[in-house]
Amino acid sequence: MDTINAFIAELQQMNTLGLVGFGLVFLAVWFLPSVLAAIFNRQHLGKIALLNIPAGMSWIAWFALLAWAVTGKLSHKLAAKAKLAPVSKVES
Repeated sequence: MDTINAFIAELQQMNTLGLVGFGLVFLAVWFLPSVLAAIFNRQHLGKIALLNIPAGMSWIAWFALLAWAVTGKLSHKLAAKAKLAPVSKVES
């Protein structure tokens, strides 16, 4: 309980720029699974983003969501783009 009170006292002594910086870092870490799912173009980006809101309150759920965002399947659009056209045989 003393640790929480010390943290709150530290936040109260911060200036506005420090509070804004802390808020941005906090939100970046909270929504990291959603950001990674968007970067890796995952098929379930919408579900990951929706589940990211309550998952931030549980470290276990947050890490599970982070693993899903990194290891999930690619979206169909990116998978179709990655396929190469067949090489035609050149007759001599």
